[in-house]
Amino acid sequence: MASIKIYRAEHNDPWFNLATEDWLFQNAAEGHHLLFLWRNQPCIVIGRFQNPWSECNLEAMERDGVLLARRQSGGGAVYHDLGNTNFTFISPAKDYDIHRNFEIIVEALKKYGIDAVQSGRNDVLVDGKKVSGSAFRKGSKRAFHHGTLLIDAKMEKIGTYLTPDDSKLQSKGIRSVASRVANLTHFNPEISHEGLCEAIIETFSKFYESQSEVEDLTIDRLSRESSLYKTYLAYRDWDWRFGSTPRFGHQFSRRFPWGSITLDLDVRGGVIDNLNIFSDSLSVELIEFLKEVLPQTPYSSGSIREVLRRGPAEMSEMLLDLIKLFDEEVK
Repeated sequence: MASIKIYRAEHNDPWFNLATEDWLFQNAAEGHHLLFLWRNQPCIVIGRFQNPWSECNLEAMERDGVLLARRQSGGGAVYHDLGNTNFTFISPAKDYDIHRNFEIIVEALKKYGIDAVQSGRNDVLVDGKKVSGSAFRKGSKRAFHHGTLLIDAKMEKIGTYLTPDDSKLQSKGIRSVASRVANLTHFNPEISHEGLCEAIIETFSKFYESQSEVEDLTIDRLSRESSLYKTYLAYRDWDWRFGSTPRFGHQFSRRFPWGSITLDLDVRGGVIDNLNIFSDSLSVELIEFLKEVLPQTPYSSGSIREVLRRGPAEMSEMLLDLIKLFDEEVK
């Protein structure tokens, strides 16, 4: 009989949930198998090595209050909302069995009369449609398998917030692969987050022939764990969400009354590392100013706007034009 622990998040903060997952992974009692169930407010969660500028419509996300989170594991970008249930299995590395985890999910779905199958290494399908995707992480002592279950997610939002533009960016990061997806309510309208969590908990306990009280994790409780709170602050920080992006290039052009300009930016670690500027503008001072202030500026429209607003008064009209251009291109 194995020892198990079961946790359920009482909040929907994606940064706190990812930090909690990492905290559980780092601090799980030796020999224990853990189940953590959680869901997020509307957000995009990208993989460890992905580029948010190439994966996401950052302008639409900012407009609609959709958060960006970056997880430790690899894989593609996914949209989360309250119609999406997330699960995390944490096991001792020597007893880590991905197929067993998938069996628990498949068996839990059978309680709702849904016949699901594992497909490849990452997915769960129902009638050929993807209802769950997974990612994995393995350490020397422990391993985890986390994934999503689409219950009643707002599918139309996926196209709104995940709209990469191949013509704009040539990224060295990993690109997401579009898949045919479906909500579980399509197969059984009675399924819910609460009910599915209970089914997974029951199946998890049955597989390990063990019982555990379910611990409901609140932000107040988690905030008192100093290492977890520190990780939370790191996950919500710009440096982790954007600065961890692989190196990429971004080139764009525009013609203004004062001349045409092409900016060819090299971005590394979420910061403008180098740039080339081509222009027929008569203002040599403008080009020299841009070459002086843009390198080492964080690659966000807000940071670039702040730098350009500090420019000389005699360039103000041209700099306002460039601020609008960066707002459109950088998001």
